[in-house]
Amino acid sequence: MSKDIKFNFLNSDEEERYQKHLTLKEIGYEGQLNLKKSSVLCIGAGGLGSSVLLYLAAAGIGRIGIVDNDQVEKSNLQRQIIHETNTIGNLKIDSARERIKKFNPNCEILTFSERINPKNALELIEEFDVICDCSDNFGTRYLINDSCLILKKPLVFGSVQGFEGQVSVFNLYKNSPNLRDLLPESPTKNAAPSCAEYGVVGVSTGLIGILQVNEIIKIILKKGEILDGKILIFDLFNMNMKKLHLKSDQLNKRIKNLSQFESFYNSDEYCGENDEIKSINANDFNSLYIAKPNKILLIDVRENEEFSKSAIEGSISLPLSHLKQESDLKFIQKESLNKEVFTICKSGKRSEKASRILSKFKIQSRSIEGGIEKIKKYCANNFLRIS
Repeated sequence: MSKDIKFNFLNSDEEERYQKHLTLKEIGYEGQLNLKKSSVLCIGAGGLGSSVLLYLAAAGIGRIGIVDNDQVEKSNLQRQIIHETNTIGNLKIDSARERIKKFNPNCEILTFSERINPKNALELIEEFDVICDCSDNFGTRYLINDSCLILKKPLVFGSVQGFEGQVSVFNLYKNSPNLRDLLPESPTKNAAPSCAEYGVVGVSTGLIGILQVNEIIKIILKKGEILDGKILIFDLFNMNMKKLHLKSDQLNKRIKNLSQFESFYNSDEYCGENDEIKSINANDFNSLYIAKPNKILLIDVRENEEFSKSAIEGSISLPLSHLKQESDLKFIQKESLNKEVFTICKSGKRSEKASRILSKFKIQSRSIEGGIEKIKKYCANNFLRIS
């Protein structure tokens, strides 16, 4: 059957699976079919994205897009419940896709292994009916918001910090508020918490993510009270909840192209995301390693389980989640006085993060491009210890 035909009816599996929806007068067969015909793009497969993606699939959304270029780390599992221990080191989009397909094989999953940016944002967002912002920095949030304004797409917004969370709907109608009505200016470096200071209780991402899906369902069904022009704020520590009203300012809608506000999209500099990191390809590192192994400090930032399976001889295991510990930093600083520091992971993503962290502590390092996977493919077999 073609795609067009299959979206015109519920198959027997779907009729049984969505039985509790079909009995609701607010949804029924027609409403469930509308959910199946709809498409939602989830930007971020982390804490918010985990519960969003699972409940989108459970609700029967026909096409689900996932944008993320990060890998699963052990420290994610406290809140990113779509991932599992055995997917540590995998791309989050791959981990999420496999979980969703097991959970509801009727959903069509589209994955994009890239960080959303001004060059790809409009192309990614244009193909979906509703956009769900599950990102974790202000630069990306403004970029998503502005892209939705240009393309006239409804945006379901969510954010969490500590025990607190917020959820709202932007750009639903012509006169609806958007993120710039809530935050006209991006928080400054000093006003926003640093990555080292930032923390979150796992259940807050779960709750806000579920509320985001609730808004998505109402938007698709065109029923119920939607958080258009309102922002719902939760304080889970004190169990307080309040709803604030937002006013729309036409000045905040005058966005014609993404090049107008590029400074907004770079507002996550306090997390070091835009720092230039030095890197080295696998072949060049291989040559250095063979020529002067005693002058190299190689830090493997994968989790301990990954390190135990395969590692470069002489490397030290220091998972990314532990890299900021004072004792480890002092050790690296001391060794870096007479050795060149390199970072490595499975494919190069985590090692880039590790090098950024080290640079904040005045430790120069180079990330190995392609990580262990590239080393295995292009370098000598005796380069690796395989257990």
